[in-house]
Amino acid sequence: MIVLVTDFGLEGPYVGQLMRVFHEQAPGEPVVTLFADAPAWNAKACAYLLPPYARDFPAGTVFTCVIDPGVGSHIHAPAAVRCDARWFVGPDNGLFELVRRRARKVSNFRIAWRPPGMSASFHGRDLYAPTAARLARGGQEGLEPADGLRFGDWPDDLTEVVYIDHYGNAMTGLRASQLDRRADLLVGTVRVRPAHTFAAVARGEAFWYENANGLVEIAVNQGRAADALRIAIGDRIRAVPPA
Repeated sequence: MIVLVTDFGLEGPYVGQLMRVFHEQAPGEPVVTLFADAPAWNAKACAYLLPPYARDFPAGTVFTCVIDPGVGSHIHAPAAVRCDARWFVGPDNGLFELVRRRARKVSNFRIAWRPPGMSASFHGRDLYAPTAARLARGGQEGLEPADGLRFGDWPDDLTEVVYIDHYGNAMTGLRASQLDRRADLLVGTVRVRPAHTFAAVARGEAFWYENANGLVEIAVNQGRAADALRIAIGDRIRAVPPA
């Protein structure tokens, strides 16, 4: 299948224009919109979301990832990366750093193919979507082996908020497996205790928990953590001993 990860939002024509390419050039392939509201212009935050959310998709899945504030500038090469049995297509701007790092086998390619009349500002539609459609059909034309750009100074786990969902829950780039389950978290000056489920705390109380994809997430039972704790993407968290 083809999986779409963008910061386009669902309003406006952009996701629909990519869908048109997929249905036209890879008819019959299922298309899943995983994130349409990925952190805008923030390849680093998205890099920490990709591994936990990609892991359950089957072998052969092609992820079309368009978080590209440098589109048209030639700052980062258009890339196709095979990590184990899944493909990731998009700008080589750090988006694929963590999926590369956590994969057993990685192959890096540069997208050398260019369509006629490619626009300067919509490579998602003109370059990445056709490449993803070709890969979904089993073809690799237009790809050349290359060394992927690495971001070695990025940590394996990011102790920052990387995504805020529709409910105001704040996901971090920290895997819960790397944190003492008894620890509290400091979010700014607010101390947040751990809980296993939302119902384990009182209504309106903040807590942290391991979300369904293995990340540390900060929430409020029947409330919006982002509003109650004034959390924004990029805010740092810190583990402290329980009070």
